[in-house]
Amino acid sequence: MSAIRISIVGSVGRMGQMLQQCAKEDPALELAALLDVGDDLALAVQNADAVIEFSHHTVSAKMAALCAEAGCPLVIGTTGHSDEDLATIRRLSEKVPMVVAPNFSVGVNTLFWLTRKAAEILGPGFDLEVVEMHHRLKKDAPSGTAKRLAEILCEVRDISYNDDVEHGRHGIVGERTAKEIGMHAIRGGDVVGDHTVMFATNGERVELTHKASSRETFATGALRAAKWLQGKKSGLFDMQDVLGLR
Repeated sequence: MSAIRISIVGSVGRMGQMLQQCAKEDPALELAALLDVGDDLALAVQNADAVIEFSHHTVSAKMAALCAEAGCPLVIGTTGHSDEDLATIRRLSEKVPMVVAPNFSVGVNTLFWLTRKAAEILGPGFDLEVVEMHHRLKKDAPSGTAKRLAEILCEVRDISYNDDVEHGRHGIVGERTAKEIGMHAIRGGDVVGDHTVMFATNGERVELTHKASSRETFATGALRAAKWLQGKKSGLFDMQDVLGLR
């Protein structure tokens, strides 16, 4: 069986370099193209069986359009997309299979699953807070992973992320409402990624935490997604699909 040819967009970044390292160690994979800022994105789909994009949120929709035209599966790990970009990606996924996920770690995707289950079991009597910490160079806040955790909580509670998530607190904000979900982003040092979901009520507190110490877990997950897409028909998927957690 021939190796799966992977193109990496965002190859110079921290994730891009880790993807290259992990791909070279996997005999089932072969690097087809390495692209970064200023390169012609069209080169990514030439002679590639899948494209993995970890670059910038302004690139994702453009890469999706090229992959849709070429019939090349796409893995998107970039976060911080606008609603318009996400709508474009969703529309283009009707032509080619794509995995779009805020986090490719098996552990984090288990955290997503556990967060939903805990919210369902504990019920509305618990206050919900999400805390995340990342390295000082991270540009977007909250992290895509933290946002997805809050979205899961909103889905269980049947409330709105845009209306009911409080991003930090400052000044005389009044008592905490039962409906709101707190979101807190911390930045510093070289932290790869820490995420905690808190469920607090009178007399007890439940905390679910995931801490990443290496980007290797994200890279291996993204490569796993690229393999999983082979032979798939069009559609928009995430790591829950890849890992069979649906």
